[in-house]
Amino acid sequence: MKRKLQSTISKLALPVSAVIIILVVWQLVCTLGIVPSFLLPSPIDVGRAFVTDFPLLFSHSCVTLFETFLGLVLGIALGFVLALLMDRFNLLYKMLYPLIVLTQTVPTVAIAPLLVLWFGYETAPKVILIIIIVFFPIAVNLLDGYRSADSDTINLLRSMGASKTQILRYVKLPSALGHFFAGLKIAVSYAVVGAVISEWLGGFKGLGVYMTRVKKAYSFDKMFAVIFLISALSLLLMGLVNVLEKKFMPWKYRGRLKSNQ
Repeated sequence: MKRKLQSTISKLALPVSAVIIILVVWQLVCTLGIVPSFLLPSPIDVGRAFVTDFPLLFSHSCVTLFETFLGLVLGIALGFVLALLMDRFNLLYKMLYPLIVLTQTVPTVAIAPLLVLWFGYETAPKVILIIIIVFFPIAVNLLDGYRSADSDTINLLRSMGASKTQILRYVKLPSALGHFFAGLKIAVSYAVVGAVISEWLGGFKGLGVYMTRVKKAYSFDKMFAVIFLISALSLLLMGLVNVLEKKFMPWKYRGRLKSNQ
């Protein structure tokens, strides 16, 4: 336990030190007047704005998180189904894979206004945009995971009369877990940003709506506060993914622990 705590502290020491140095330099730049305060608020001003507007930020972030989680769940489900179908039927792979790649070539800021026009200003366009962002890394990584499964093991199970469902459950899914969590980390890092962009272009509540309002009021300290909050929410979701990965893939971290020892 002590060794694990020391390892965690050593991993966090350098990133925390880098953040502290950046904040100190940032504060000095603002205090010395190198950059005008109306262009770059100091970290103290940003912290003060965060505390002052915290109730409002909290209510907006609840809306954004709800849209993010809903979009994540539906996007993961869609990615899982598409990966399964493309792995099972080669014809569907040849038909769908280019279309899936094509969906990612269209900029998010170009899709969001159209979704708002088609589906209104409520939750639906935000969730749809998040689904479009999320399903791609999930589907592609899962498909790679399915296809990286050991062919000798699959042939052995087939010779023993195993069904395709059994092969999927006992060979392909365990093989694809690492790829799935890699894709999920990418998905959650973009999901919050996608929700904010869609709110920014049209909505009644959410962190994107809050950003639009404070931008029009030229409250740059509040702009920085909401930017840091969005980053914190994304990091929190990525941390949750790491926890789930440790729970579902304990052998991966046991191997790392032994190598560190």
